[in-house]
Amino acid sequence: MFSDFINLFFPRLCAACNEALLKNEAEICLSCIVNLPKTNFHINKENPLNKIFWGRLDVEIVAAYYFFNKGNKVQQLLHQLKYKGAKQLGEKIGVLYGYELINSPFFKDIDYIVPVPLHPKKLKKRGYNQSEWFANGLSQSLNVACNTSLLYRKVDSATQTKKSRYNRWENVSEIFGIADHIDISNKHILLVDDVITTGATIEACAKALKIKNTKISVVTIACA
Repeated sequence: MFSDFINLFFPRLCAACNEALLKNEAEICLSCIVNLPKTNFHINKENPLNKIFWGRLDVEIVAAYYFFNKGNKVQQLLHQLKYKGAKQLGEKIGVLYGYELINSPFFKDIDYIVPVPLHPKKLKKRGYNQSEWFANGLSQSLNVACNTSLLYRKVDSATQTKKSRYNRWENVSEIFGIADHIDISNKHILLVDDVITTGATIEACAKALKIKNTKISVVTIACA
């Protein structure tokens, strides 16, 4: 009863459509879970995201959960996650996507889930890493450990928004490092981020990890 009273003044809303959530719903309503535009790239190794890296980087598979278009519900979802403090939303999406990845043959031998890190300065300002919360959700449904200390950002790069493909790559090409005390030789790393556009950030992270002769797969919440 108290919860119902609180909801009169502070209603729980779906992060995608902004409609009121039912009692058994959390973060995203059932309608949006079913109807948000999914890519299904995780079941096709020759999907358009994989092709971004052809000739640039040797990756096992690259996939995204949703299609991102300006003004669509996925954009609203990401805005809530990144800028409105809805970090549990990232975990929810990770759990949902993880249950779909379980049924793909390409994600059967993952050793570590590694989120793209934020620089400590940006992490302090935002208060959380949205990619880490997404990774935590994936970890729960895939039953694979999330490692947040393996990859780190050496310098605080400028935002990627509105940069060209080359400028995005130049902005992040040498800013990631890996922890020496963790042996990832011959391991299969699932690298995760919130959004992939040109792939510059993912490429920079993967190249740092490739020093240890690892296999790299990539999943993101959305692709633009």
